[in-house]
This record gives sequence, C-alpha cells and structure tokens, in this order.
Amino acid sequence: MNVKLIITCLFISAMFSISCNNSSSKNSTEPAVDSTKNISAVNIKEDSIHYQIDGKTYKGYIFYNEDQKGKRPGIVVVHEWWGLTNYTSMRAKELAKLGYIALAADMYGNGQTAPDPKVAQELASPFYKDPSLAKTRLDAAINFLKTYPQTDTSEIAAIGYCFGGFVVLNAAKLGSDLKGVVTFHGGLEGVKPPKGMKKKFLICHGGDDQFENPNVAEFKKEMDSAGADYTFKIYPNASHSFSNPQSTAMGEKFKMPISYNAAADSASWSDMKAFLKKLF
Repeated sequence: MNVKLIITCLFISAMFSISCNNSSSKNSTEPAVDSTKNISAVNIKEDSIHYQIDGKTYKGYIFYNEDQKGKRPGIVVVHEWWGLTNYTSMRAKELAKLGYIALAADMYGNGQTAPDPKVAQELASPFYKDPSLAKTRLDAAINFLKTYPQTDTSEIAAIGYCFGGFVVLNAAKLGSDLKGVVTFHGGLEGVKPPKGMKKKFLICHGGDDQFENPNVAEFKKEMDSAGADYTFKIYPNASHSFSNPQSTAMGEKFKMPISYNAAADSASWSDMKAFLKKLF
C-alpha cells in the first residue's frame, strides 16, 4: 500500500471536510449515556454516549426514533479524517429518520477533532499504516450499538465518508461483524479482501475524483479476485467529497479539485437507501 499517496490525498480532502497500535488486546465497551435530548420535530432521540477501548474514552452519538416499536437494524457512521463533527451526526440522524438506529462513531478518542490539517494527518496516519486499527475501533462502536434494546444485533451495517470510507471498508474485509458497508468518496486502498467473504459492499464514487481514481482499477481487481459481492457506482462529473455541501467553498479557498455535487449527493443517498433495504 502506498501510504504516502493515501495520506497526501486525505490531507487534501480534510481541508474541505470541516463538517467532512493495531491492538488485539482485550477491549471493553462500557454503556454510558452522558446526556439525552429529544429532537421533537421528528421524534428522534439523540444520546451522547461514551465507551472504552484499552482504557481510553471514545465518544459518539446515537439516534433513533423513540416512537418506533421493536428492534431495528443498526448502522455505524464513520467520520471524515477531520474527526467526529456535526456533518457525521447529521448523516446518522437522517438514518434514524429512515427507521434505523445509528451511531456516529469516534475513531480518534475523546471526541477529538483536528484544528488544522497537520493534526488531522497525525490522527489519521496510524490507520493507513495499520488498517487493522480500523477494525479495533469500529468493533468497539458496533459492540456499544448492540447494547441498545432497539438494535437488532444480527442486522448491522456501517457507512463512511472519505477517511471513514477507508475505515469501514477495511474493517469489513478484516472481519468486523457487519452485513454490509457503504462508502462515499472513500479511500479504496488497504488490505486485500479474503475469498469467500459474505459481506456486501456499495462503493459510491465520483467520476471526477482525482484522488481515488488511480486506485479504482486495483480495487476492482482485488474484489473480483476474491469473489466479493460489491456494487461500484460512479456518479458523472462528481469530484472528491461530492456529498459534502461545504466542499465547493473549501475547494475554492484551498485551490483543490473538490466540489459539492447535489445530483451525486442525492443519487448516492438513494442508492444507499436501496442497498440497505435489500441488505436487511
């Protein structure tokens, strides 16, 4: 894996994503709800939560429809490399409106977000050097989500944006307890998929993504060789970070080939909804 290339691409993508020890040691998830509030307009409840991995606290947010009866599929949402921001929470809330219980997860610990690209690169680099770290962190979030009585523990998926796409993709290939994953303009490199993998994948990719386009051919080759069940959707004229409404302004500010594409955003969200409906 070309770590330098990946980090460079993500360094760039972080600039517009402001709202965008691999360890096999014993981890623990400690259910703890710090605060709750009702989003009354849509009957969605938001819980601010925290859980533990090797003694370090990880924060997040869980959203679900409090009026909805019974168990429902759970979805973990993984942030861009900027850290857990309102953008991630917004996506998790939208999933709750669709009838899922969703957890906006924290990959860095203590809810840390990067104040500048240098810190963001420092936070994200360990995952690219050791992709199995993605599984360690994502597994903790999955285990916490399963503690909620509203969660159908046999029906779990994950979605991720940019850096988060890399996280969920690699965690799934490494064996995390997921039925499927969806990536939006996510990193395509990492570990090779094992043969006989039962998980399903939806890759939402911008046709004009100058950062990930060089990785597409190799990604497809590896997935095809493993017999993986995946769908690779390409959205014409969409650049990297096409789903983030703030990307156009950030691209202009930093002279980057990135921009929001409303058509691709809408189409990819619709494709995700159809994928999840079929998955569950």
